[in-house]
Amino acid sequence: MPMIYITPPTPSQRRPQYGSDVIVDMLHACGITYAACNPGASFRGLHDSIVNYGGNRMPELIECCHEEISVAMAHGYAKASGTLMAALLHNIVGLQHASMALFNAWCDRAPVLALGATGPMDSMQRRPWIDWIHTALVQGTLVRDYVKWDDQPHSLASVPESFLRAYRIAQTDPQGPVYVCYDAGLQEEVVRPHCRCPLRTAMRPRPHHRPTLRSWSALLTCWSRPNIRWPSLTRLGVTPQPSRASCTWPNC
Repeated sequence: MPMIYITPPTPSQRRPQYGSDVIVDMLHACGITYAACNPGASFRGLHDSIVNYGGNRMPELIECCHEEISVAMAHGYAKASGTLMAALLHNIVGLQHASMALFNAWCDRAPVLALGATGPMDSMQRRPWIDWIHTALVQGTLVRDYVKWDDQPHSLASVPESFLRAYRIAQTDPQGPVYVCYDAGLQEEVVRPHCRCPLRTAMRPRPHHRPTLRSWSALLTCWSRPNIRWPSLTRLGVTPQPSRASCTWPNC
């Protein structure tokens, strides 16, 4: 069955009405082409905005049968294309499912933009039972040991900066996965006043630290036969030649 696209207003014409619309604007501004997900109620607002506000383009949803598959797909996409892909994770359960794939991306130094969701943090907005069992306090603690950065913005005004910070950190060497969790109530909050997205250029990946590079280059000139061990060289088609080195650099 062919994919049905909705023709939305152009990004310059549309105005976000809800918090999830602001998140879609950030995804579009950062050039995120795809978002993999196993649909879940905790990010229903974001799901709705991607389809109806963004017209299912930039990003386009890719439905998966499991959150681990969503993150693994984003992992592979980053390795193949060199660009970020989003993975939407439902609540604490979806984050638990995705934890192994996030750990794989962490070990492989692959940038993955994991966007999670939780029930309304405002207890007055929670529906009986279902919202209470889908609400957790600071979900990022579950994967904090193997993501580069995690955040859970508590106001609509803080969403753009939080998103761009995650975007930059994921792509700054050494690259890795990041996790940002969005309150379901925040996703459905009416935008007033209009939230303005900060400049994408303000959150570009950080360049290599020049003093550090100079110190490493000085070490290279001092050592007669340095032996650099870097597992990623084999992926680039480079076969390390054996040598009798007096010292071995750490795997960095």
